[in-house]
Order: sequence, then structure tokens, then C-alpha cells
Amino acid sequence: MAHPIVLKAMINVGNTQFEGYGLDRYSMRAAELIRFKTNAPSADVHFIAGGTHANLVFISSALRPYEAVIAPETGHIFVHETGAIEATGHKVCTVKGNNGKLCADDIEKVVSEHTDEHMVKPRLVYISMSTESGTVYTKAELSAISEYCRNNCLYLYLDGARLGAAMNSPACDLSYGDIAGLTDAFYMGGTKNGALFGEAVVICADELKPDFRFNLKQRGAMLAKGAAIGVQFEALLKDGLYDELARRAAALAGKLADGIRGLGYGFLYPAETNLLIPVFPDKVAERLHQLYDFHDWQKSGDMTAVRIVTSWATPENAVDGFIADLKEIL
Repeated sequence: MAHPIVLKAMINVGNTQFEGYGLDRYSMRAAELIRFKTNAPSADVHFIAGGTHANLVFISSALRPYEAVIAPETGHIFVHETGAIEATGHKVCTVKGNNGKLCADDIEKVVSEHTDEHMVKPRLVYISMSTESGTVYTKAELSAISEYCRNNCLYLYLDGARLGAAMNSPACDLSYGDIAGLTDAFYMGGTKNGALFGEAVVICADELKPDFRFNLKQRGAMLAKGAAIGVQFEALLKDGLYDELARRAAALAGKLADGIRGLGYGFLYPAETNLLIPVFPDKVAERLHQLYDFHDWQKSGDMTAVRIVTSWATPENAVDGFIADLKEIL
């Protein structure tokens, strides 16, 4: 549910008096830790309870009523947020992408197709790190997207629900400073990396900062007890716990991926983070379902791609047990 250090930090401030609505000293200290970690001293930091709310509030703040978002067709805002962005009046224009990732050519295709005021105007590019496919952007890939966006008056926004796992992936050559420097805004996920709940929206572009708290309030995302998130992020960041937990999740996923490969099975997408999508014969997947809880991702013929995720709290013997059970089934 949450790391014991985070829970202890919350208990320790249980009887403390503090200012409300995210203006407390814990949230302020956590925001400073994020600015330092991302080498973004002038960034605005806002704490929001969940990822869908973070995406909805930021995107609706950044866009005019007639403007739209460009996203991969696997993007969380398009598939798994119940039309939250569309409900604010903004169309999500999707492209196929590659392994869950966009490139500059994908973005250009959407931009070139929207020619005048009879169509929505693409204004913001949405990407995830890691992606819904468990892949990560390289520095070269993110730099190319960033350059295209800045040359074409597009905002670049990164969904960082799994940012910790992505940044601690062996496949990642980006720093947190690179993320802040190459995007206009992003969020650092806490819910999926040791927090009870909470995400930190980091706004780097100056033109997107004014009046953000007005929209935060109107969208129901401003907690009266905002310190409940600030305390958690301070606990995660002050002594390096955030990356420590993410490294453990990544290491366990690496061990699991090696075990699956060793038994002759492949992956639908490159196995780069703690989110893995291996492909098994249907009969193997059915046997595994009797032993473990996981989601079927995609079926093709007599094969099933399944979605498996490790976390900071995954016992290592659970990984060993999965590999042993898979071997026995084989």
C-alpha cells in the first residue's frame, strides 16, 4: 500500500497544525526537493491526489477551448481515463506510434492534417515515461520530440506515473534534469512508487504557470489537507528513497524477464521497466491464471500477451516462484 517510511512520516505529523491547500511547510519542502532533483529551480510544483486528475487539470489549464492533444493510441488519457480529457472539451488525436512511443514524424502527421479553423488545433503533445507498453524514451528520442514541439508552437507534457521506474531502467540514458529541460511540464508519480497516494505536477514553461491553482480548485483537485501529499513526497525524496524503491522494482522485473526469456518465451514490447508484457501460448496463460492475478493484454491466434508488473513491495521469492511455476508448466 505504502512504504513504512512514508506511513511513519504521515503518522508523525498527525497532531501537527499546518496551513491548508498545499501551502504547508511539508509541501513547500517537498517542492524544493523536486526542484533540486530535476535541476529546475524556477519550476512550479503542485501536488495532486491521482494521475487522471493530474492529467485532466494540467491539460485543461494549458489549452484553449478549440485546442487538442496529440497522443499515442495506447496513451493513458485516450484508453484508461474514461474520456476525462474529452469531457473538458478537448479532442485527443491519436497516432499508432512504435512500442508505445511517439516520434516527431508522428506528431507532424497530425499537425499537417489539421489545416484551418474548421478543425481542432493540435497544441499539446502527450507522452508517458514509462509508456503503457513498459518502454522508455532515450535522450535522443525525447530531444527530437522536444525540438519539433518548440519549433512548431506545441507544448510537450510527460505523464510520469511510472517515472521512477523509467528513470532507473537500464535502458534509460536520461536524467531528471533532462526531463525538466526537454518538456514544458511533467508529473512525478508517487502512487506507483511508495506513496499512499499523490503525484507532483512540475510546470517548467513560464506561460503555463499563472492561475494554475484556480483550475486546480475548480476541478476539485485542491485538497484542504494538502500536506498529506507533501509529507509523503518529502519522505520519498529527502534521503533517496524514491529512486531506491524504483531500482528495486526494476531489478526484480529484470530478473523476471531473464527467467521468462530463459524458458524460451518472448515479449510483445522490449522489456525495459517494471511493466512487462510477455507472450505465452493460450494454454500456458490459462494455467498461470490459476496461480497468479494478471491482465491479458492482447490475443493473437493461439497466443496471449499478458501484463505483469513488479513493484518496490514485490517479494523476490514471488519472482522466483513465478519462474519456477512457468518452468513446471513448460
